[in-house]
Amino acid sequence: IVGEIKRFFRDTSWAVHVPRRLQEARVQLARATEELRSRLGRTPTVKELSELMSLSEDEVIEARLAANGYNSASLDAAINSSEDGETALQDFLGTEDTALELVEDFHALAPMIAELPERDRLILHLRFVEEMTQAQIGERLGVSQMHVSRLLSRTLKRLREGMLTTQ
Repeated sequence: IVGEIKRFFRDTSWAVHVPRRLQEARVQLARATEELRSRLGRTPTVKELSELMSLSEDEVIEARLAANGYNSASLDAAINSSEDGETALQDFLGTEDTALELVEDFHALAPMIAELPERDRLILHLRFVEEMTQAQIGERLGVSQMHVSRLLSRTLKRLREGMLTTQ
């Protein structure tokens, strides 16, 4: 019965799912860290912990990382208060990725580009992927820069209209 109770708390008290071997390694790591800290009078190194625990250094590092999953904190939780007001953890994490908004557009645009004639797809590729000028594209295709400009404008207009009708 005691074993089942321990297993229940071990499996349900973690904020994030962590494999059982790492849960057990965390407990062993905590004991070994305290033992070495009292013996050495300082925080033990990974090498010292791995020797005491009979684990590899990578396994000790993995157990340390797994220990982070035992407790969780809200991103809204205040981490310090000052005259300027409270600072929350979320104030320091990440930034808004403006390119993420383009993903949906790329997925909508891909089938329309696939339906274009080969020459129009090539012109788009040369202009926007290889970043060639209209004059360079015209030279490569054997047409004038003005003709490339017209083809590019017509293709972009077609794609723009297609995008507007899908939204």
